[in-house]
Amino acid sequence: MKAAVSARYGSPDVLEVREVPKPEPKAGEVLIRVYATTVSRTDVGMLRPHPFLARLFIGLFRPRRTVLGMDFAGEIEAVGPGAAQFSPGERVFGFSPQRFGAHAHYLCLPETAPIATMPADLRFEDAVLCEGAWYADTNLKRFSVEPGQNILIYGASGAIGMAAVQLAKSRGARVTAVTSTQHLDRVRALGADRVIDYTAEDFTRIGETFDFVLDAVGKTTYFRCRRLMKPGAMFAATDLGPWGQNVLLAAWYAMTGSKRVVFPTPKSGKSVVEFIKARIEAGELRAVIDRTYRLEDIAEAYRYVETEQKTGIVVVKVVAEDDE
Repeated sequence: MKAAVSARYGSPDVLEVREVPKPEPKAGEVLIRVYATTVSRTDVGMLRPHPFLARLFIGLFRPRRTVLGMDFAGEIEAVGPGAAQFSPGERVFGFSPQRFGAHAHYLCLPETAPIATMPADLRFEDAVLCEGAWYADTNLKRFSVEPGQNILIYGASGAIGMAAVQLAKSRGARVTAVTSTQHLDRVRALGADRVIDYTAEDFTRIGETFDFVLDAVGKTTYFRCRRLMKPGAMFAATDLGPWGQNVLLAAWYAMTGSKRVVFPTPKSGKSVVEFIKARIEAGELRAVIDRTYRLEDIAEAYRYVETEQKTGIVVVKVVAEDDE
């Protein structure tokens, strides 16, 4: 089978699409034929890697995971001994936060991994939205968003931000979304109550305060956003922040008991993808696709994601649906 392999750290130039052995499902595993995947901020961060301390977990000198890719959508090709939750031919989607490996024709995972059958009539490329929705939902749940609450989402045009806008609205919150000029209409179409162009005005001086502020892209700070926060409000971030300040602040505020800043650690499981599936079927969550690439052109997808200008998700078609 073909896979995008990164045998060493570096720029997208280190990626090679080459033949590798096709995996065989072991006991309790399923073999998935991957039709679509994504290149995300996580993949880019692991390729370089960023932050540098990530090497302690993913490989000090060389990457332990040579095939990246977390989101996937495809078909069950085969099942291993004892696996009974899925059958060959079923269309499935999900994500692989432990093994990665979706930048390949085939992916082997335990049947207990975050995998679910796809909603009816959903295209494969519209099903690879789990990573962004996972991070978004983790942060919203950490705050326990309720109807009527006032929420600000900074970086609302990324994969996490767009999912957060939709999921917050599904919970009945009033959402103010902050993005750049070219993304205003797309974010507004997702249901945001107010959309602010940060290139035209200072979003921290809009004369409004919020119950919850989410930095969905890792480009602002708690100190910049403090004036936006009501007493008892919470600031959450999806990135470490300058000098890891978000983790340090979260630890400090946890010790003081105020929980003013949080840096939630997402927990994966089958319930996550089942929740995402339910939101899709309810019409409360949909993928917003920026660009689509072939597996052979995956290095270009990485280069584009590195520009930090993407909107929603960048899809990689691993196998076209009409391929034999």
